[in-house]
Amino acid sequence: MSTPRDYYEVLGVSRESSDSEIKKSYRKLAMKYHPDRNPDDPEAEAMFKEASEAYSVLSDSEKRSTYDRFGHQGLHGAGVNPGFNNADEIFSHFGDLFGDLFGFGGGRGGGRRTRRGSDLNIRMVVDFMDAIHGCQEEISVDRAGQCGACTGTGVEPGYEPEQCETCGGVGEVIQSQMFLRIRTVCPTCQGRGRVVRHPCKACDGRGTERITDNLTVTVPAGIESGQVLRLSGRGNDGREGASPGDLYVEVVTHDHEYFERRGPDIFCELPVSYAQACLGTKLTVPTVSGETEVDIPAGTPSGKVFQLNGHGAPRLGGRGTGNQFVQMLVSVPTTLSQKEEELLRELAEIQDAKVVDRGFLREFWDRITS
Repeated sequence: MSTPRDYYEVLGVSRESSDSEIKKSYRKLAMKYHPDRNPDDPEAEAMFKEASEAYSVLSDSEKRSTYDRFGHQGLHGAGVNPGFNNADEIFSHFGDLFGDLFGFGGGRGGGRRTRRGSDLNIRMVVDFMDAIHGCQEEISVDRAGQCGACTGTGVEPGYEPEQCETCGGVGEVIQSQMFLRIRTVCPTCQGRGRVVRHPCKACDGRGTERITDNLTVTVPAGIESGQVLRLSGRGNDGREGASPGDLYVEVVTHDHEYFERRGPDIFCELPVSYAQACLGTKLTVPTVSGETEVDIPAGTPSGKVFQLNGHGAPRLGGRGTGNQFVQMLVSVPTTLSQKEEELLRELAEIQDAKVVDRGFLREFWDRITS
């Protein structure tokens, strides 16, 4: 399978482009490669689908952020699949935009249309370590499901929807302007080709009712707080058998009391005593993947950072693992035993003697008083 082109390159915009610039560029490409303007042209349809895929990502702030940081693999790792199977699916996603482009409400010619169900967005809180290693979380989602009384038709049981008299059931009308003939969505039935004279009493003709879904969400290892998972077909149901929308789950993690995460890398602080820093030692350090030992050389200064390769968080898409960075901080005791105080005073006298023997203080005063 060939690697998809960079989405910014597809739309001919830069990474710093605004939302309006991205939309403007996509509108231009959609006008050029629209299937109704290029009948029986597979190359044009492929260009149309490619541009629409790029726009579906770059027009969404969360998807765009994920793409900017992790590229195509990051989108797939976060459960986002921006691809489209055919042009009709594109129209269902960008109906309002195409209506603006071509002068009719969201669609393409060729018979009755039903509107895809709307998408849903929720937040899900995940433990810091669960986000590192991956997990499964149970969530409850309230959404618009198919009405049980009318099975989604919006028609009162015992009745049938009637054919629209304005368009004759086609869902579209032809408007003539000088020598041009423009096909537009029917204003009476809104493209459905049918009208409901007896709406369902249970759902007031909407065709949907509120239901609660209990879902199990698989959280991939290495996901970061703020990234979004896409559950295809778990959004609101569409009317009259139209495909449901998608559910977008934003993952949120709490701060950890010991670790700090920056992308795939983990940072922490490790207190050591003055004696350990001076003499050197071997310490057991906790990491997100378990404990490991670190050799502290003699004379290690406070603030020294040690890098533990491969002990960070997994990168989405199987692209390796980050590192852990451990900063040594020399801790100063707030209370001392009598023996400790005696030994420290003895050490201080020895160190002061060394300073005097070296003439350090004399040289220091000479420099600042000259």
